[in-house]
Amino acid sequence: MKKIKIEVQYFRGCPNSEAINNMVKEFVDKNREKLPLEFEEVLVETPEEAKKYKFRGSPTILINGKDIEGMEENENPSLSCRYYPNGLPSEKDLENFISALV
Repeated sequence: MKKIKIEVQYFRGCPNSEAINNMVKEFVDKNREKLPLEFEEVLVETPEEAKKYKFRGSPTILINGKDIEGMEENENPSLSCRYYPNGLPSEKDLENFISALV
């Protein structure tokens, strides 16, 4: 099974960044034995970094480079907080997304 890379892109100051980071870390810790998971936190602090990552807003969860909610890369990225209309992604959402990959 190939490596599954979970990346959380965020910047400090958005209300959901810490909650998402903690949820993803817990998910990785719980599932590391079953799945070949790799985790990376990417702190985006400048407009240049936002452009480099085509930042979708803070926090963003990418799994193997794909946004967990299907949002495309941002062509005009900025340091903005991300809104999740259906509520914050959960561990179940991570499981479902990963199941579709495996």
